[in-house]
This record gives sequence, C-alpha cells and structure tokens, in this order.
Amino acid sequence: MELHDKLIKLRKEKHLTQAGLAEKLNVSRQAVSGWETGVSPS
Repeated sequence: MELHDKLIKLRKEKHLTQAGLAEKLNVSRQAVSGWETGVSPS
C-alpha cells in the first residue's frame, strides 16, 4: 500500500473530510487532495 492510499484510509477511518484534515494540519484542502492523488505542487 502506498502513502496516498494509507492517507485516504486513515482519513476515512477518522471520519474526516479533506477540508477537516487540512484544518487539523493547518494546510490547504488542495494540499491534502494533492497528497491523496499523488500530485505535488511544483
């Protein structure tokens, strides 16, 4: 299992949306989305 798969699995287990996780980590929702899709900003 790759990192982005683990991130999605754990986020869903904790019943968090991407926005909710982003708020807890003090990052943007787009950052979380990028991590989960394996796309990183350039």
